[in-house]
Amino acid sequence: MLVAAAVCPCPPLLVPEVAAGAAPELDELRAACDEALAALVAAGPELLVVVGAGPEAEVWTEGGAGSFQRYGVPLVAKLPGGRVEGPELAPSLTVGAWLLERAGVDLPTHACAVPADAPADRMLGLGQGLAGLADRVGLLVMGDGSACRTLKAPGYLDERAEGFDAALAAALGSADVAALAALDAALAAELKAEGRAPWQVLAGAAQGAGLTARLGYQDAPYGVGYLVASWSQAS
Repeated sequence: MLVAAAVCPCPPLLVPEVAAGAAPELDELRAACDEALAALVAAGPELLVVVGAGPEAEVWTEGGAGSFQRYGVPLVAKLPGGRVEGPELAPSLTVGAWLLERAGVDLPTHACAVPADAPADRMLGLGQGLAGLADRVGLLVMGDGSACRTLKAPGYLDERAEGFDAALAAALGSADVAALAALDAALAAELKAEGRAPWQVLAGAAQGAGLTARLGYQDAPYGVGYLVASWSQAS
């Protein structure tokens, strides 16, 4: 059963060594991610699953590692526990592993990469399956919002982007499973919102779990929508 989830964005610039001189610009975002991870761990999951977009569907159940070498930084992030042999973690999962290392998390951890174009019904079903892996499952869901918020954004300016991110923030901040399940995959793709599939995995995992939510961060530095949220059982 899903007992908690942390939703975080996955820009490589979240890692100070990658951001270099621009690192202070995302201090507030890092702090929000740290808080969401702390809440996730405090919920007492016995298994964590990191979910993020990847070029193809892939799972890591015996550990794994990813590198920031592609950004010119000789830094490796490893999933807690397990081995590091096998395929390299997808970039989104590598940032997730870095967040877990930063938080000092030491729990059994799996990772799951989902293609950006994966059908919603398949993601919902995957989420349900992940929630059934243990009595107490926690999810770390990695994904960015639209990349079209400004003229200098990676996807240039699209007038629909701000509304998309606002609706997403409302859904993540209220644990609105139905709204996440109904996200428009075509629109998300046009707005380059790579978190759509991972968020729908969360929606599937959270069905019937009765979780409450809190939005910890919402902004669009660099023209990309970044959101942080914590989902947990009502106290």
